[in-house]
Amino acid sequence: MTISDYLDPFDAARQAAQAIGERSGTPQHDVAIVLGSGWGSAAEALGDVVWEQESARLPHFVGSTVPGHGGRVRSIRRGDSNVLLFMGRTHLYENHGAVPVAHQVRTAAAAGCHTIVFTNGAGSLNPAWLPGTPVLISDHINLTGASPLDGATFIDLTNLYSLRLRELCRTVAPELDEGVYIQFRGPAYETPAEIRMARTMGADLVGMSTALEAIAARESGMEILGISLVTNLAAGMTGDALNHEEVLAHGNASAQRLGGLLASVLDTLAVRN
Repeated sequence: MTISDYLDPFDAARQAAQAIGERSGTPQHDVAIVLGSGWGSAAEALGDVVWEQESARLPHFVGSTVPGHGGRVRSIRRGDSNVLLFMGRTHLYENHGAVPVAHQVRTAAAAGCHTIVFTNGAGSLNPAWLPGTPVLISDHINLTGASPLDGATFIDLTNLYSLRLRELCRTVAPELDEGVYIQFRGPAYETPAEIRMARTMGADLVGMSTALEAIAARESGMEILGISLVTNLAAGMTGDALNHEEVLAHGNASAQRLGGLLASVLDTLAVRN
């Protein structure tokens, strides 16, 4: 059952959060993580699994149609923290609309999460960032022409990706660089001309997710951390063709290291919050 035009999206999120609380036996969660393309195998390093279910069996979620996106949700216990883990996401290019894209974010907020970590697989516009490199997101550019906000909902997006959380990450991994992420609608990969445009606009990373979700997270009052895994150099930079299998392959090759990074970030968040 997906979100209809007649149901308030926040009511839908509360229904989903209530179902998660009842089925997992965990009435409140602290931190949410969204695992994007190539990040799935990192889940095993994050803590003890308390409960897991296909997200499509939760109220108003849509099933995953994208290879490499597991379409599952877990409740994880790590130390004293309850972590809500979304293995996969709904993308705008799946043509369900912006509200389903934001649904798991709003569900996380309704479940009590004060912090959300978005991960994704991204193309690099910086030739120094080779495939397998994790990069913190400092800001984004939304080129989808869409928004999860309804009507005259004015939300400040200054410091959308928390400077505090980026600094905490660097206490774990000082070598982490950061950059601006640009979201295209997809599902076609960008042309070399579009990549040149994106670079002129100030983008360092390119992908098909995250920006709309981050806007919804800010609306819901959560603190936001974004981490991109470079899975390829962007179109036109090498002359090679782009494909989704390459994205997943580079993610799987980096899975153990990425899982350790996320686990350390969670531990740092628990200490500092």
